[in-house]
Amino acid sequence: MRFLAFIGQRIVLLLPTVLILSVLVFMLQHMLPGDPALAMAGEDVDAAVLAEIRQKYGLDQPVLMQYWHWLVGAVQGNLGVSMRNDMGVTELLLGKIGITLQLAIASMAIAVAIGVPLGIAAAARKGSAVDTVASGFALSGISVPNFWLGILLVLAFSVHLNWFPASGYVPFREDPARSLLGFVLPSIVLGTGIAGVLMRHTRSSMVQALTADYVRTARAKGLTERRVVLRHALRNALIPVVTMGTLEFGQLLAGAVLTEQIFSIPGFGKLLVDSVLYRDYAVVQGLVLVSAVLFVLASLLADILYFVINPRLRS
Repeated sequence: MRFLAFIGQRIVLLLPTVLILSVLVFMLQHMLPGDPALAMAGEDVDAAVLAEIRQKYGLDQPVLMQYWHWLVGAVQGNLGVSMRNDMGVTELLLGKIGITLQLAIASMAIAVAIGVPLGIAAAARKGSAVDTVASGFALSGISVPNFWLGILLVLAFSVHLNWFPASGYVPFREDPARSLLGFVLPSIVLGTGIAGVLMRHTRSSMVQALTADYVRTARAKGLTERRVVLRHALRNALIPVVTMGTLEFGQLLAGAVLTEQIFSIPGFGKLLVDSVLYRDYAVVQGLVLVSAVLFVLASLLADILYFVINPRLRS
């Protein structure tokens, strides 16, 4: 009961965040130069056609009225109609969210599989060669730009070795093997960067946990160093790691713009860039709203994991 009350309280507190963000995005994008109706119809177009387009998409109404109509529709699951392809925004986003979710899950799996073990090893052997190598990997993973690493991977593994496709997306139901191979390189690009962040947080938390009194007590009882590190220190050190991991996962769900552009993956990131270029207001608003909700859900997932990892929080 206490757990459900806590989660309910968190949801109530997070809802205003999504609302404020939607207001800011709606107002800021209307301040961008350019006329979406003119971008849709072309330069040489009759004024009557422009007026008809503005009336069809509600662009002739005051900005506050446009926002109110959009918000009422969003609450009901209707995010408007795309001016670019005359398609429902909700339907358009549902077709993209699965692609972004696949990329995000694969990237986080790589990040956790690399970053957390390296952080544990570096903390357990602080000051050793293992610590130096792991810290160097973390620094390079954080510092190397995604677009540069992506180009290098394409040249090495697609152009020269021909192991993976250079770009493009194949639905899983059409060809499972090609679909999975197409996600390998972009997942490595995103995963290595996040792995560096997770490694540094894991190492920092583990170094602090290994100096705690309960760890000294566990060692005094004669427990093996492996059991002390993995059973006693790690569980308490995972709290900040979970926080950072869920935040990074939320950012991945919002769309990895550069990576999706390099590998031509039709996810949220690529859709956002195309929609901004074409002044497709409805799609941009829908993308930001869905991305904000996904980020909030990732934050909520972190709160749930806190209770699972640390029993003291349950009381």
